[in-house]
Amino acid sequence: MEKLRVTAGPFTFDAKFESENAPKTCAAFKKVMPYESQLVHVRWSGEGVWIPLGDTDFGVDYENHTSFPAPGQFILYPGGISETEILLAYGGIHFKSKMGQLAGNHFITLTSGLENLHDLGTMVLWKGAQPIRFETA
Repeated sequence: MEKLRVTAGPFTFDAKFESENAPKTCAAFKKVMPYESQLVHVRWSGEGVWIPLGDTDFGVDYENHTSFPAPGQFILYPGGISETEILLAYGGIHFKSKMGQLAGNHFITLTSGLENLHDLGTMVLWKGAQPIRFETA
């Protein structure tokens, strides 16, 4: 179950788990799949969309963490000084919250459909929340 299909708004992307570098985060997320939620635009980080998860506890600590995910990379912030969240970069990102800089676990990478990524981000920015679904491919 290393390959995924991610449907976000009207776009479909192929993706892969980063199990070698973030095994605990990937294993925790696999337990909740298929996973559906809503994407909203980030507030402080730049060109990204996120899934706010409140006090959800995936039971993971930092692994393969970054504050600067590349476009097409999903990171999971496991919680702590800010709420738990999943973030997808569609452009330049410096991951942070009102509390300051954060780091999240890079655990999924999009492998196709990247030509639609910027359109997804700007759609969420200008048209509002969009549905997202993660499922095995």
